[in-house]
Amino acid sequence: MLGHILIVNHDAEQAVNARNLLKDHARLIHTVKKPDRIPALMAANRYNVVLLDENVLEKDDLESYHWIQHIRLADSNTLIIVTSRLNSYSRVVGAIKAGAHDVLPVPFSSDLADLIFYISEQNPDQASTKSGSAMGESSSSASQASIPAGLSSNLETDQTEGFVGASAAMRQVWTQIDKVAGTEANVLILGENGTGKELVARALHQKSGRRSGPFVPVDVGSVSGSLFESELFGHKRGAFTDAVHDRLGRFETAASGTLFLDEIGNLPTSLQAKLLTVLQQRTLTPLGSNDQIPIDVRLVCATNQPLYEAVHEGYFRQDLLYRINTVEIYLPPLRERKEDIGLLAHYFLSKSAAKYNPNVTKIAPATLRKMEKYKWPGNIRELKHMVERAVIMTENEALSPEDFQFKSTISPAAHSLVFETLHLESVEKQIIQTAMNKHGGIVTQAANELGLTRTTLYRRLEKHGL
Repeated sequence: MLGHILIVNHDAEQAVNARNLLKDHARLIHTVKKPDRIPALMAANRYNVVLLDENVLEKDDLESYHWIQHIRLADSNTLIIVTSRLNSYSRVVGAIKAGAHDVLPVPFSSDLADLIFYISEQNPDQASTKSGSAMGESSSSASQASIPAGLSSNLETDQTEGFVGASAAMRQVWTQIDKVAGTEANVLILGENGTGKELVARALHQKSGRRSGPFVPVDVGSVSGSLFESELFGHKRGAFTDAVHDRLGRFETAASGTLFLDEIGNLPTSLQAKLLTVLQQRTLTPLGSNDQIPIDVRLVCATNQPLYEAVHEGYFRQDLLYRINTVEIYLPPLRERKEDIGLLAHYFLSKSAAKYNPNVTKIAPATLRKMEKYKWPGNIRELKHMVERAVIMTENEALSPEDFQFKSTISPAAHSLVFETLHLESVEKQIIQTAMNKHGGIVTQAANELGLTRTTLYRRLEKHGL
């Protein structure tokens, strides 16, 4: 039996369909159209699974994932599965990042194969067991099931971490996690986009003494400066024009748990002092209040930016950097751990095949060779999405190179520079324009190649009118 299930979906036909498919497999099913019913239902019932349709996530911003956070805070053992038509990958990724355990395609198949794969055997006694997740949270046996012979003996996984790899670099990361997880030290995770920084943060939380408390992620880059204090510290009703209700900030919702500030390098300097004050005093004052509230959180931060250079250039406070990086953990890019590419590819194959196309069971040797030569600018996230797409689109049992859309490698000559003048301002503008063209206008990648922080590059783009 699947235990107790809550279905949240304003599409009546889909909700009824899901209920009819599950009614013979669950002890209790509640169906509601509006998500504002969630607080009362969560308070009165203990659900093993919540099927939350993506129609609840109306906008691609932080506020749209409020209900995922509410469910996680109400009962951290509840499995949250977002049902989606997979029309918006940004929304799907955002849901996973906010704390959903997985994303399930709709409409459901009549034989329940997809749905049962995720939530079968969940009963009230097993509610604390994690399901397989799109972030890689699955049991070791499940993740090894389709690993080819000769590789499984080198596979290192942990169901609380979701990491797969055999490289020396990853073994060092696991060692660091084991050493620091049990402490209260603040941790700074460094690495490129897509390397799995949030997985490291979640692993630190799961291995810590705070594991029974909430894990609250905040994408600092997605919070506008005007909402930053409200988002992190909370506000009282009437504190500003749209403050119609009291609201707890993320520091308070993370009480007794872990607060994860992702992309901390994007925090404007004007707000860095406010964060530093809270960390030093271990108290906060919500907007519109004079009361100081003590905080009890373990802080983990992450960034893909060179913070030490930002300190040198005056865009990041040195005292804040020292406060958040008692311990640093560096996640290497995938191109520096090529021995893990095959393991990861098979790992994502097993998950994607079970979800979309069980006829796909192998990856051709030629495909693996091409994967190992590819630079993977999007790192593990790119590999996961490419394997997932290939599994969906292929008509073969084994994934071939033709099933993948590898980005072409552009030769350096394609972006060679010939200066018509040595005037410094003109040269700088031409170099910046070349870097932006090379990286398709992606500021973060262009800034990394130029050796600048993203903030610095934005300023110089504005300066040169680019």
